[in-house]
Amino acid sequence: MEEIFYDLVAEPSNQFEGFVRMSATDFELILSRVGPLIEKQKTKFPLTIPAKIRLAVTLRYLATGDSYRSLHYLFKMSHQVISNIVRECCAALISVLKDMIKLPENENEWLQKESDFRDTFPHCLGAIDGKHVVMVSPIHSGSEIFNYKHSFSIVLMALVDRNFCFMFCDVGNKGRISDGGVFRDCVLFEKLQTNSLHLPQPEPLSDGDVNVPYVFVADNAFPLHPNIKKPFPGDHPEGSTQRNFNRKLSSVRIVVENAFGVMSARFRVLRKPIALQPNEASRVVMACALLHNFLRKSSNSRSIYTPPGYTDTIVNRETINPGTWRKDIGKGEGAFKSMKSIARRSALTAIQVRNKFAEHFRTMNNL
Repeated sequence: MEEIFYDLVAEPSNQFEGFVRMSATDFELILSRVGPLIEKQKTKFPLTIPAKIRLAVTLRYLATGDSYRSLHYLFKMSHQVISNIVRECCAALISVLKDMIKLPENENEWLQKESDFRDTFPHCLGAIDGKHVVMVSPIHSGSEIFNYKHSFSIVLMALVDRNFCFMFCDVGNKGRISDGGVFRDCVLFEKLQTNSLHLPQPEPLSDGDVNVPYVFVADNAFPLHPNIKKPFPGDHPEGSTQRNFNRKLSSVRIVVENAFGVMSARFRVLRKPIALQPNEASRVVMACALLHNFLRKSSNSRSIYTPPGYTDTIVNRETINPGTWRKDIGKGEGAFKSMKSIARRSALTAIQVRNKFAEHFRTMNNL
């Protein structure tokens, strides 16, 4: 395995970058951080698997989604050993990269996020979405993670910024919980309800004098809330206020669709049902999310992980040019399954806020 590793590093045609989904420089950076956590103490036995090989095994598993038995033929080690390596290394990656995903801590940091959306959807702070992460039926799982789509799953809930990076990521909620209850069970909703997110104070939109709250955008699987905007339900005629609002919201929501899409295209372990126990699957998904942010923010690996044209782009504020990640995904969502749209009776205040945004967009279109 060490010979294969050094051959890959020496290849001039970027073979190593394709093997681990990052530059050799970033591989060494991550290795320097996780090495002390995954390096095994040398014993009297002649063979101890080095930390760099352990990290390469884990990154290759995440990148391909190959079974442990399949990876056995590449790495020349038993599938039981590979299983232990992946479990330990994912835990180490989560430990050293945990700061890659964090919520803004004050109003100024939130306003920096809002400035990226301002031209398309003022007062938007990010996009929320959730996915069922489908699993192969785990041993002794019973009905705990059996969902309404008749599959086994855990739930991934995320908040994404304009740069397709996760600001919040929660994974592990049991699939049997109704989609309407998943968001209410997550930490983000609790912080929203207790006003502990430190969101900016409501301010007027550019064409008004009524204070309007800062918001997150979502789809119809989420509740309408003063700080959460979702589309108007039903079909609406071309040119109507409701359709214009829905189009604006959709052009912003693509950031979370891209974050999930790019992550599952690059870490193909997310392309098919995960054959692990729920706690191990949660660890794998979280490791992928942290690596996604690390690689998106890295000057050395960003162009490898998401080359130009790989993500969707917005032209003229609304027209969306599809990214090439969609071709990599093909049909379907792999291990990710969308949450169900749920009809709810919304509070009057939340409806009024949405109407205010819709009227703002109508006014801007008429100018």
